[in-house]
Amino acid sequence: SVVIQECYVQNTAREYAKLYAAEAEPLEGFGEVPEIIPIFLIHRPANNIPYATVEEELVGEFVKYSVKDGKEVNFLRRDSEAGQKCCTFQHWVYEKTNGNLLVTDLQGVGMKLTDVGIATLAKGYKGFKGNCSFSFIEQFRALHQCNEYCEMLGLKSLRTTHQKPRKSTSTKSKNLPNSSTVKKMVPKKAREHRDFISSEH
Repeated sequence: SVVIQECYVQNTAREYAKLYAAEAEPLEGFGEVPEIIPIFLIHRPANNIPYATVEEELVGEFVKYSVKDGKEVNFLRRDSEAGQKCCTFQHWVYEKTNGNLLVTDLQGVGMKLTDVGIATLAKGYKGFKGNCSFSFIEQFRALHQCNEYCEMLGLKSLRTTHQKPRKSTSTKSKNLPNSSTVKKMVPKKAREHRDFISSEH
């Protein structure tokens, strides 16, 4: 049933969120870690709808931190601490599962999230039926921009494949922000210049 699947999805994502918290919380300067609230299945045999879910009510402004489609850019996820930490959580899960699983639809109030989704690359990954299309994973790869929290966790950039050999740099993470931004800037300028030339002809 849809309700059982919904419970399974949220509680699986919640387990990943707990592992993420265990890794992120001890890091100096990381601060509060997003939490996926538990969702409980209740059975009401006398009712027409025998299964229902119960969860804590979230009070406050409800924000969608990750998007369902790439055309919609949510600035709250880019600019808010919770939004950035949600994007890092997605990147962390993606890396932990070798790109096989992505937690999607991260939304909630502050750091408390609910109603999340899961996309899997292959049907039945770890016996899991994702409830989102695997195209979400492709989209995430294309759109994710690493932030300071990704750097704190030492996550590998999804954009630059030629930077793979630099595995030993976890100790030199202090130098990373500068060198990686410089590298990213150069191709961008070159690309803008090329567009400019081609538009003149």
